[in-house]
Amino acid sequence: MADFRTHLSVAAGGGGLLALAGWQADLWSSLQTLPVMVLTAFGGILPDIDSDHSHSVRLIFGVAAVLAVAAGALLLRPWLAPGALLMTCGGLYIVVRYVLAPIFKRFSVHRGIWHSLLAAGLCGLATSAASYRLLEQPAWLAWVEGLALVLGCLIHLLLDELYSVDLAGTRIKRSFGSAFKLFDYREPVNSVLMLLLACGTIPWLPPWSALGELWVQGSALWR
Repeated sequence: MADFRTHLSVAAGGGGLLALAGWQADLWSSLQTLPVMVLTAFGGILPDIDSDHSHSVRLIFGVAAVLAVAAGALLLRPWLAPGALLMTCGGLYIVVRYVLAPIFKRFSVHRGIWHSLLAAGLCGLATSAASYRLLEQPAWLAWVEGLALVLGCLIHLLLDELYSVDLAGTRIKRSFGSAFKLFDYREPVNSVLMLLLACGTIPWLPPWSALGELWVQGSALWR
């Protein structure tokens, strides 16, 4: 399979191309290219969240802890005094970074459910919902950010499959087909639960009309 550096660099390159293309086509501003690039790059390492020993795991849960602190500060600020808010946000960071991460490692299997199109879709929907509801981004931009994350995940899965083909030895490794899959066929119950989580994001998503308009604008670029 591709290593951490390959996943990150290729996804970052893909994110850069996507951000530049959208900017040149006046789909978004120069400032809005940054989250598109960052989310694509982050999506490029996200599927390796189920790897017990990888740079991806540490980086992903580090970012998740920071996001938990930001979300906690935004949601709890009206209800807590500054001191209590600071302690609560510190607790959120510790729980996500040092409690949830080991638990996740204990119950996850590498190239399992997180190496699937279903997981990529869930993460993309959750990103769009969080961008729209928590960060109060415009509906169209929230969809763009979710799609950028999905693109990064797809780049990761495709790279893993490409590295499963040994061109020098003209053979296909045993890992072929374990990354780019619809869902985890070995764990159907977990896949159903993930599908239910994805459906649970629907009430929080930006309006679907904004996604339709974005699709029309993007399609016009290829005509």
